[in-house]
Amino acid sequence: MSMKSVRRVVTGHNEQGRSIVTESGNVPKSLDFEAVPGIRFHEVWNTRQTPTPIDNGEDPTLGPVSLSPPANGTRIRFVDFPPDASHQLKGGDAEVKEAFATVGEASASTAADSSQHAFMHRTESVDYGVIIDGEITLILDEEEIDLKQGDVVVQRGTNHAWANRSDKACRVLFVLVDGTFEPELADKFNLTP
Repeated sequence: MSMKSVRRVVTGHNEQGRSIVTESGNVPKSLDFEAVPGIRFHEVWNTRQTPTPIDNGEDPTLGPVSLSPPANGTRIRFVDFPPDASHQLKGGDAEVKEAFATVGEASASTAADSSQHAFMHRTESVDYGVIIDGEITLILDEEEIDLKQGDVVVQRGTNHAWANRSDKACRVLFVLVDGTFEPELADKFNLTP
């Protein structure tokens, strides 16, 4: 799979307080999700608190990659999904947890023998997913929904996985916002990321 690289433009302020471009070029950090060859994360930016300090600070994407946004923060990334037919999905809880560990969150995996998909997972966040190119299927516990270019998903801490059942790569832009399960919902359904 060969999708166009992601160009990022970052703005800031000069010594006189005037707006300037501080960076322009391909995102400096991309990560292959080795458990599924062809899935690639392109880290665009993240914030580490709300409200976030507006400064000319260091690039927050240069640290370790994590699936979820930072505590009280946000994360924006593109994810490229190859067609499912281009790889063999691995099974088994241990392998899947190990795969999620490569993006900092083995505990996100909810895979079990009864799961709808081997890579079912949950994060304690609200995620906005915009289908930029291609088609993809959102798999939930009780149903699936096909998505195409221009569609937007608002995912509120739900257990899910992604399947690209087409013959073409799919690119999704995700904006992830740290969240907290409401205690009543968490207790009633035993929700944990």
